[in-house]
Amino acid sequence: MCRSSDLKYGLRNGAMRWLAVGVAALTLAAGAVAQKGTPKRARRETNAARQARIQRTIEDTYSHRYEVFGGGGYMRFRSGEFTKKNNEVTWAANTSYYLNPKFAVVADARGMFGNAHALINNVYGVYTPQINEYTFMGGGSYRFYMHDKTAISVQGLGGVGWGIFSGGSKGIPSTNLGIWPDGFKPAFSVGVSADYNFYPNLAFRVTPTYVGTLFGSKLQNNLGVNAGIIYRFGRQK
Repeated sequence: MCRSSDLKYGLRNGAMRWLAVGVAALTLAAGAVAQKGTPKRARRETNAARQARIQRTIEDTYSHRYEVFGGGGYMRFRSGEFTKKNNEVTWAANTSYYLNPKFAVVADARGMFGNAHALINNVYGVYTPQINEYTFMGGGSYRFYMHDKTAISVQGLGGVGWGIFSGGSKGIPSTNLGIWPDGFKPAFSVGVSADYNFYPNLAFRVTPTYVGTLFGSKLQNNLGVNAGIIYRFGRQK
């Protein structure tokens, strides 16, 4: 009898242990199945939160009233009617006053520096004199693409260009070398700017640009690119 009771007791305990193990396994399996559905809900919540954060960043970035840009670049310039184009290094600076997130009024100043290609048959022996040009322009900007990290805008400017073409010609008038005469002439420019935002108030800008000048009463079609840093401040009301 004792042996029979012990056997029954052992079987009962074994069955209880297996039952407990089975219940635990079913519980873990049910928990795993439940957790499989959770990430989708969390992902939807995360995406919604991300979109809200991006929208806040966009509003914070493009609600600034002022932008100040400073940088430099490169331009191709024709220094005389019968001369080849020369390479020039440039600096550029401008300030933008935003009427709203898209439209701005712009004040712009630039300087261009290089060595002209004088006429090769001149009798003075001066063939690559240094020349400088400056432009002072104003106009407008339209920002047609705005994202949290990037923006694209187009600018149109007009004003005056100042050419200093005799400063590096060893006292020889620039016109004797086939180069434009010194003086002030109309200038205008169009460009497309691409911005990459580090922070809402700080960005890097690249602007391929066209600059038209009228030195010597002739139109010079000059192409170049400027790049530099933007700092934004103030708030639109």
